[in-house]
Order: sequence, then structure tokens, then C-alpha cells
Amino acid sequence: MARVILFNKPFGVLSQFTDTRSPTERPTLSRYVDVPAVYPAGRLDRDSEGLLVLTDDGRLQARIASPKARTEKVYLAQVEGDPDDDALAPLRRGLELKDGPTRPAVARLIEPPALWERDPPVRFRKSVPDRWVEVTITEGRNRQVRRMCAAIGFPVLRLVRWRVGDWTLEGLAPGAWRDA
Repeated sequence: MARVILFNKPFGVLSQFTDTRSPTERPTLSRYVDVPAVYPAGRLDRDSEGLLVLTDDGRLQARIASPKARTEKVYLAQVEGDPDDDALAPLRRGLELKDGPTRPAVARLIEPPALWERDPPVRFRKSVPDRWVEVTITEGRNRQVRRMCAAIGFPVLRLVRWRVGDWTLEGLAPGAWRDA
């Protein structure tokens, strides 16, 4: 039976167990998850937060990470600016990024979610509004949601992955994990 761990990755933590690229030690998964032989199924950027699925099953890991499997990933994005529903239309149609066209996403405006405080806090500017957008993608390219939002003129200030497939972050504090 495959072991599946759901981890709420904090801001600033690498989605790997060791950091071989930096002369200064950056926080990695090993600071939080002391379980042998599990590996991340996909990645989550260091400056993104939220659900990271870890497993000891290579096939499951590949299926979650593969764009061909079309596993849904739901992100909560705090964007700079005040988009309306029409501004999100290009996300729903799919848009052209430097590495090619994206699949259509599900994108909708949402009320600010009840999330933990981020450390460090998101920068706040009185003169620039912000909104929350829920974006569901079935790919998972490098920094895809950030690049998609920037392409339509609304850069991401904070990005939290809430769901991968049927697994959610519900009830999981930053830095905490549980078996699925």
C-alpha cells in the first residue's frame, strides 16, 4: 500500500529534502517531514505555500506530476490590482506563455480566504488594491499560475495551493503534515 503524506509547505521552504545549490542553508522538507523514502509529487515554488503531496509510490508520484494525467490543482492567488470577472476570461480560454499555450483554467473571483498569517507578511500598499482569485489548472508548469496572472496584468502577491486531485489542505497548519 502506497504511503501518501499531505504537507502544508510554508513560505520560503524548498520542495525537496536537501539543498545542494545554495552556500547558505535554506529550509527544506527535512526540517518538517522525518519519514524515510517519500518524495514530493510535483513541486511548489519556494515563495508559494500550501499543499505538497509526498509519496513512496513512484507511479503515483509521476501521475500527480504529469500534465498528461490532468490532475486538478487548485490555487488561491492574492493578486495586485482589482480584476473583474471579464479580466479573468483569458485564463479560462488558455493563453500563450513563453513555453507555449496553457490549457484553459477555471478562474473565479473569491472573497479573501481564512488563511494563516504569512511570515513574512505580504507587502501592502494603500494606493494599490488587491483581490483573491481561485485558479484551477490541470498542468503544473514552472510558476504557471504566477505567469498566467502576470500575463493578464495582475501579478501574484501570495499563492497558496489548496487542493491536488481529491486531497485538500483543510485543517492542516503551515509546517504540519498528515497521512492521507
